[in-house]
Amino acid sequence: MAERITIIDFVEHYSHKYPNHTYLREKVGGSWKELTQEETRNEAYRIGAGLMSLGLKKGDRIALLSESRAMWILAELGAMYAGATDVPLSVNLGEGKDLVFRINHSESKWILVSGNHLPRIRAVLPECPGVEKVIVFDDTAFDYDKLEPKEIRISEIQKMGDEFLKAHRAEFEARYKSIGPDDYANISYTSGTTADPKGILLTHRNYTANVEQGRSVISIHEGATMLIILPLDHCFAHVAGMYTMMSYGGSIGFVPIGKNALATLRNVPVAISEVRPHVMLSVPALARNFKKNIESGIKKKGPFVEKLFNFAVRNAIAYNKEYYNRGTGLSCLRWPLVKLFDKILFKQVRESFGGRMLFFVGGGALLDIELQRFFCAVGMPMFQGYGLTEATPIICANSAGHARFGSSGRIVRPMDCVILDAEGKEVPHGTRGEIVIRGENVMAGYWKNPKATADTIIDGWLHTGDMGYICPEDPEFLYVVGRFKSLLISSDGEKYSPEGFEDNLTETSKWVNACVLHNDQKPFCVALVVPDKAALSEAATKHGLDPASDEGKRFMLDLIQADVDSYKRGGKHEGMFPERWLPSAIGVCDEEFTIANKMMNSTMKIVRGKVEEHYAGLLDYLYTVEGKDIHNPRNMAAL
Repeated sequence: MAERITIIDFVEHYSHKYPNHTYLREKVGGSWKELTQEETRNEAYRIGAGLMSLGLKKGDRIALLSESRAMWILAELGAMYAGATDVPLSVNLGEGKDLVFRINHSESKWILVSGNHLPRIRAVLPECPGVEKVIVFDDTAFDYDKLEPKEIRISEIQKMGDEFLKAHRAEFEARYKSIGPDDYANISYTSGTTADPKGILLTHRNYTANVEQGRSVISIHEGATMLIILPLDHCFAHVAGMYTMMSYGGSIGFVPIGKNALATLRNVPVAISEVRPHVMLSVPALARNFKKNIESGIKKKGPFVEKLFNFAVRNAIAYNKEYYNRGTGLSCLRWPLVKLFDKILFKQVRESFGGRMLFFVGGGALLDIELQRFFCAVGMPMFQGYGLTEATPIICANSAGHARFGSSGRIVRPMDCVILDAEGKEVPHGTRGEIVIRGENVMAGYWKNPKATADTIIDGWLHTGDMGYICPEDPEFLYVVGRFKSLLISSDGEKYSPEGFEDNLTETSKWVNACVLHNDQKPFCVALVVPDKAALSEAATKHGLDPASDEGKRFMLDLIQADVDSYKRGGKHEGMFPERWLPSAIGVCDEEFTIANKMMNSTMKIVRGKVEEHYAGLLDYLYTVEGKDIHNPRNMAAL
């Protein structure tokens, strides 16, 4: 292959290298259907040629709104073969204005959409005058006589493609061969939490370079299977999923689509058991759910098994240490017990994940170190990685044999990574500062936003806005410790990144599902917590209290307070975080952080600005004398 290859070059190379390897797995009508790499390429030809027949020109933008499924990949590849720039739209976008902005700002002339989401496109189409055609994935979603004037089935596009290839194959080949490495592959929009979202321009070479870079730090065996749970609109699923699996001759399975997002989520356990993946992509929110489900299943087996399991986990954690030093010193004496418990306990846990799971790749946000230790203990390591869409996205990742718990992993190569202080000077290894990178994975810029581009990419260096440091003992490893933009600023001007405490409290507390620490130049910090009401009610009931009574609510609030106090002087977590940054007041949220209410984005990260905006009144209240009392009326009402 050429050095600076396009996605088209990439697909051509690997689909000819592994033509008969299964690539896409999807459950249709109750049974799993498979497409090989060669069949995938041929379907992309049909769709690409059909789009050319319809009039799509090289460089046209084509928006894509669909659940994660095989046709998502086929349609996007087809559009790229036709020379289009794909504009992936998140299915979690709420109001119509979010869709309208992205479609109009990207100047999309075409829209690819699944039947489930066609009503949403129909609703906003009058506000998108530039759209010429809407291409619908599902023949069965609506009757043909109900199609509206601009709509056409993907099956019709495929038939048109067959005819176009018969008569104009040379023209089709000339089109896809004319695509260069610096041509735009995607315009991926940011979440737009504080202003209009920015369109991140990712080129063909951005993607292929990042696949090569990712392979420098993490690998899988030929023919491995991945289950895709994360949305395909994000480039993490593209690089770590679509393209990486293709390059290893591996396959991708999809969670069967339900009538709504919740129904699809319920299909995840069945998909895991039937696909039996070797690897899955994950984010901290999913990781915590997996852990809770494992612990819940163990608890149902009775007190003895639960105690044995907890002892086995502690033993394995003590043996594994920080992973890179596992089994060293006296911890090697734990190995016989590690093997025994793995055989009688952890193997059964892995069976619930299909029995073939090798590891998870975690991204999207910082993954609490306790989660990393837990999953490694049960024999399914969850390796933390780090990146951002502007870097297409992988910057570093831990992997089997090469991991340090708490770190974000080895820096991909070839790529330059430095840490800069507030004055823009490089700091020594071990010193915190802004993570700044340079490489072929750095985006081309922001679509129609030269100022934001110039502020973010300076002399070829991408300023991530994230804070971290390079490991002084092993400079291959990068530690990410938070966002500059989420830094807390105290009344004396000192700054602090809150993510470590937030993630650790959420992980270690039985009673807290989410936490946001707050201090806007105030004398002390406060915390907003989303309570686990079911767990708290169960605890109150076991204590002989009615959870709905004032006494029961006070008891439940005391449980939350005790977990927060455990980080203070004399507590079991004393010293983990600076005392002055621990919350002096706690506000209990009456609403969870979700994608629907925009307090969580599509990659399941908490959107701090939206949370603070929604709970502005509660935050102000926590700085009053009454609000500082955990038993304040607002907290009582929230439970």
